[in-house]
Amino acid sequence: MNFVAADQLENLKNTVEAGMQRARGIGGIVTQQRDGATRLSTLYQDGCAKIRLPNTHSPALEAVLINTAGGLTGGDHMQWSADLAPAGRLVLTTQACERIYRSLGDTVRVETKLSVGKNAHLDWLPQETILFASSKLDRRIEIDLAQGASLTAIEAILLGRDAMGEIASDARLRDNWRIRRNGSLIHAEATQLTGTAAERNCLSLLAGKRAFATILHIAPDADSCAAQLARLRVLLPQDGRIAASANSERLVIRALADTGLALRRLIVPILTELTGAGSLPRLWHL
Repeated sequence: MNFVAADQLENLKNTVEAGMQRARGIGGIVTQQRDGATRLSTLYQDGCAKIRLPNTHSPALEAVLINTAGGLTGGDHMQWSADLAPAGRLVLTTQACERIYRSLGDTVRVETKLSVGKNAHLDWLPQETILFASSKLDRRIEIDLAQGASLTAIEAILLGRDAMGEIASDARLRDNWRIRRNGSLIHAEATQLTGTAAERNCLSLLAGKRAFATILHIAPDADSCAAQLARLRVLLPQDGRIAASANSERLVIRALADTGLALRRLIVPILTELTGAGSLPRLWHL
């Protein structure tokens, strides 16, 4: 039996990584208002990033973001952008859950930049991201809102696959949100998982749960936000799995669950209430 020294193993790993193909994708959409509805103005897609526009009966434009690579692993890089015209209505979702696979060392990077025009509303509704064992994800979301614009955004994480009994205990995540109105920062948050047992089991953190989500709703003003929170109160279970708080124009909702299905049952009624289109994309119900 031949043994490989640690430094030889590291060199081998670096050589393999250097020769691997990496997924690269850039997708962007720009809208315009025409005949009282939001229409496509510009569509850009490159690499494994694709965007499709399904027919709907809503005045809102719906765009489906697709990663044709089928998942992401260390060193892959995706970039998404959207520019929503004043008074527009846009729903951005994904074809399926994004999968972040085991990494040999490098980190997956996903960057999203969204711009929302005056008095427009954007729904950022990607389906859940599944982190597999030994995966590494660095995700950044930047959203600029004009005066009177509103936003409903969600990011949900599943630690492993329910059906396979996975827990992805060593998955790593860096998730940064920056939301601005007229160039001024109004919301910032950062989530980090480093693969430690304390993060997964501590009562003040994940409390042993495998699925979690943050929903952010930015209303046009503080009064509208307070009214929205009052309507949502009746939809929230009283057992602490999901909670909401409002501060000025910001409404923040956080949810924890044991499984992805349980998480969906918590968040779907909330998203349906907050969406500007009046209903969730069909892909959320398949």
